[in-house]
Amino acid sequence: MKSESQLAEDRALLTIAHRSRRLCVPDLVRQKAQATPNATALAAGRATLTYADLERRAGLLADRLRRMGVGPDRLVAVHMERSAAAVISALAIFKSGGAYLPLDPALPAERLAFMLADAQVTAVVSNAAPAATLPQGPWPVVIFDELDFSEAAQFDDEPQVLPEHLAYVIYTSGSTGKPKGVEVTHANLLNLVEWHVRAFQVTSSDRATLQASVGFDAAVWELWPYLASGASVAIPEESVRNHPEALRDWLVANKITVTFLPTALAEQMLQLSWPPETALRTLLTGADALRRRPAAGLPFVLMNNYGPTECAVVATSGPVLPDASAAQPPSIGRAIDNTEIHLLDDKMRPVPNGESGEIYIGGAGVARGYRNNPALTAERFVKDPSRNGHGTRLYRTGDLARFLPNGEIEFLGRADEQMKIRGFRVEPGEIVSALNSHPAVQASAVTLQPTEGGEKRLIAFIVPAAGPQPTLAALREILSRRLPDYMVPSVFLKIDALPLTVNGKVDYAALPASTAAETLPESEFVGPRTLVEQRLAKILSPLLHVERVSVKDNFFLLGGHSLLGTQLLTKIREAFDVDLTLLGLFDHPTLEGMSVEIENLILAKLAGGNGAHGSAAPQSTERSR
Repeated sequence: MKSESQLAEDRALLTIAHRSRRLCVPDLVRQKAQATPNATALAAGRATLTYADLERRAGLLADRLRRMGVGPDRLVAVHMERSAAAVISALAIFKSGGAYLPLDPALPAERLAFMLADAQVTAVVSNAAPAATLPQGPWPVVIFDELDFSEAAQFDDEPQVLPEHLAYVIYTSGSTGKPKGVEVTHANLLNLVEWHVRAFQVTSSDRATLQASVGFDAAVWELWPYLASGASVAIPEESVRNHPEALRDWLVANKITVTFLPTALAEQMLQLSWPPETALRTLLTGADALRRRPAAGLPFVLMNNYGPTECAVVATSGPVLPDASAAQPPSIGRAIDNTEIHLLDDKMRPVPNGESGEIYIGGAGVARGYRNNPALTAERFVKDPSRNGHGTRLYRTGDLARFLPNGEIEFLGRADEQMKIRGFRVEPGEIVSALNSHPAVQASAVTLQPTEGGEKRLIAFIVPAAGPQPTLAALREILSRRLPDYMVPSVFLKIDALPLTVNGKVDYAALPASTAAETLPESEFVGPRTLVEQRLAKILSPLLHVERVSVKDNFFLLGGHSLLGTQLLTKIREAFDVDLTLLGLFDHPTLEGMSVEIENLILAKLAGGNGAHGSAAPQSTERSR
């Protein structure tokens, strides 16, 4: 009779044998290419790529990579921006048997060099332009846009990709100051794909988007469930990607049915009006705490999702229903297929329902670990105490949550996100939730900033919603009704939009200092006096979302920045037929100063001048405030 350990070993071998027969993502894409070769796989602008073209081009590149030594668990970096070329390259790496490492060319060279060396890549695929700035190293570089895809596909049978093989590695920021590479297997990826296709009923008739940058793990989620289902993926242009109205129009025009948008952008999209011809049925969001619910009557369902890179993008998901009376922020739903969520205390014991605990994630999505970092892997990927550690692991997230009475999970923030002011602990998410409950607030963020005297004060950054603007008195009144006085910010600043990281999260480091943009003007109101001032005030008011503009008001202190500055210059050209430069705007940022410059340009033009300002164009537009 076999012992318990022998029986366990037999079960493990049977599990491995079963998994080895499962089709992985590249197999599923190949099946779709064989079944529907002329269906559109990728669309970027007016260019489209069929499944047959995608499969053929990926196969040709895969053949070259295999001749370079790429195979199972060998990494190839994809050093490209969002593009069809990046997708072809990732699929080619799958077809070669290897795993891909997505690298955003916009990253600093030092960071790129570290990741390439730390990952021990076998090769790099890049385009000619970004390859020119690629750090030097022992890795050979394949220039994608120099490949000849007119060749006939003549390569050997593809190597068998098994679920336990590495699929991709994505680097995330590390507490030690150096990024860490998360190793995700094909089994992890396949669980994400199969759950997504089932949960959102994806078919070959769907049209999805590639919105995230290549180095953000959401891009994994945006691609493979759809390509494995025979659907098409459209890639929006940079000019519309982060602009709510333009993006809405693009989604409608391209008949997109499912899209993912990071939380900050999704919350802005929820405030827009959507036309009857909208094809979008599901708006997926994640990457940050969702504080706003959708309005009733939107043509799509909002799905809130949560999951770290270490657990293959998504661990929990759930619909967010319109409910203006809801006192709590939207939940992060429930665990997805084959996933377990444990809320544990500091001794790894389950917390009672309704109490806060740290999120530990188990199941099919838990990644292999951190690349070349066994110590950190052992620290964050721990044995499951509920099963005595018998072959099961949990990923320790560092996030806090609690189970709601209905079984859903409420995200509470990071364990290390607390602030202290005047001796009191402050959770900024609670202040943000209160601010966002005001109908005139589209989005907000709260930080702790020191004063010149060394004291700390809470600063609230407000993105106004369309319509009547929030007032300082109204915001303070709503906060004082819900929060103790020490949680009411000292300063409220209006900004055009919350700055986002490349991963779509709020970039707190990029928020302006408290002197950069004041909610209220510092000087007394002086109304426009001349015709030029009056016309300019009518331009500035809607552009800056303020009801009125004093001639002494500073464009940048009202929330203006370089991007809004370029829009202002365009509107000045249309209104006055003169060209004020961005440098001229920096030098004369008040309504009064701009008006004098415009009048001088008009006089110069009437006198036979060319209408150009005497100041040279700036070398850089970094002087945004």
